[in-house]
Amino acid sequence: MPLDAPGGSRLRLAELVATLSLATDLARGRPLEQGLGTCLLAVGLGEEAGLAEDELARVWYGALLRHVGCTADNHLLAAVVGDEIAFSAALAVTDTTSPEAFAAHLAGFLRRTGGPEAAARLPALAAGMGELAVAVCEVAELLADRLGLGPEVRRDLTLGAERYDGRGFRGLAGGEQVPVAVRVVQVAETARLAAQLARPAGPEVADAVAAAEAATVVLGERAGHALDPGLVECFRAARGRLLGRLGPGPLWDQVLASEPGPRPELTGDALASGLAAMAEFVDLKSPSMVGHSSGVARLAGAAAARAGLPPADQAAAARAGLVHDLGRVAISSAVWERPGPLTLDQRERVRLHAYYTERVLAASPGLAGLGALASLHHERLDGSGYHRGAASAALPPVARVLAAADAYQAMTEPRPHRPPLDPDVAAAELRAEVRAGRLDADAAAAVLEAAGRSAGRRRPRVAGLTAREVEVLGLLARGRSNRQIAAALTISPKTADAHVQHIYAKIGVTTRAAAAVFAMRHDLVGPAGR
Repeated sequence: MPLDAPGGSRLRLAELVATLSLATDLARGRPLEQGLGTCLLAVGLGEEAGLAEDELARVWYGALLRHVGCTADNHLLAAVVGDEIAFSAALAVTDTTSPEAFAAHLAGFLRRTGGPEAAARLPALAAGMGELAVAVCEVAELLADRLGLGPEVRRDLTLGAERYDGRGFRGLAGGEQVPVAVRVVQVAETARLAAQLARPAGPEVADAVAAAEAATVVLGERAGHALDPGLVECFRAARGRLLGRLGPGPLWDQVLASEPGPRPELTGDALASGLAAMAEFVDLKSPSMVGHSSGVARLAGAAAARAGLPPADQAAAARAGLVHDLGRVAISSAVWERPGPLTLDQRERVRLHAYYTERVLAASPGLAGLGALASLHHERLDGSGYHRGAASAALPPVARVLAAADAYQAMTEPRPHRPPLDPDVAAAELRAEVRAGRLDADAAAAVLEAAGRSAGRRRPRVAGLTAREVEVLGLLARGRSNRQIAAALTISPKTADAHVQHIYAKIGVTTRAAAAVFAMRHDLVGPAGR
């Protein structure tokens, strides 16, 4: 269904992008507003360097979306390092564009966290570092396209990890071949991280001096290697003015006010597409969750209509379905992918994801109401849910529909600890929740009617994919290896690999993470998996 702006308000694209930046901070274990601070520094540096307005706009969007592909292949990274968020947080000022520096950090992290036996896992990740770097950039480009950003911004994100000396993971460009918007963001991000990590030296003035000195030192070490030496010198000359932009208070309003050029607004299909980008960003976190958010959105919107809710509530249910799990990115994939029972600590962390969803969306005035609704998806009528433990009196009809839709959709999807439930079995489980007083009877009935209680559906043909290729793509999106795909479809691994390569060629991607985004976007994941 078409979606209008929340509550009829006008929502800037900038608000949605800045919200994604906050979520990216959570996903990478970084302080909130780190991306916003990088944006302010980057725009200021671009102005100091004399960039035109269109180039400054690319800097603005590039700084906020530079790491938006970070959820790609998180489960693979977690399988090697354990907690991939802690691993990312520990990177700090490590030059992650350098294969050598990244490998050294990886080895050190495994020694500190896993002991001698962790060394055996090092070759597994080292072999996949190149594809991981490609996947992050490729997914960022796809999400930028979903947000309606132009080809220049998308290309900037593709080249975001290139180095001035041309010795990055991908080696696609070097020197002036790296777009100036990318080079500006790289310098600004390095300075931001170094300034953040500077040890406080005393009163505020001394702290500012220490931060400026730390930034200058790190930039100087990387000038001519990872970073453009001319832009490093430009930053050094203006460091006081630039770092002065980062006050002690929230940066949200400053960042929104600093957006150069036209300030597009989101309504209707553009808003739906922007929220869908958030859904794809989240669902890449875990192979078993691929397509979950879009599935909940479709089911919740349709169920709200069948329940007779007003059109505004129908739209709200669908919108909330797209973003209800945004807070999942704050919890390690090692938890989401755990095949057995969770520990008490892990259960408590899982319960926090609804809280994080609300808090990230609360930063945007245009999305705060949506966040408040989305955060209710695990609440239950008897008060046994989370994160608030809210009971029936605090749960409006649209929230009850969202909770029932999320529960049913999750039951029909595979999880690390169980296979997907047959739709009839899932329907029986949903009715049992109603009888236990946890879910609303009318909401559950509407969800089951909207779901049709059908075990399967005819999948659409897109991009010239054959029926077999659609099957392979669905399994690939769920994180299955070529060997696992072959076993599931009773074909040889060589045939499975051939199918994968044909799929890549037809849909125009080169990594499994990007293929998963394509599958979600075209509803080719399927609720049951294999």
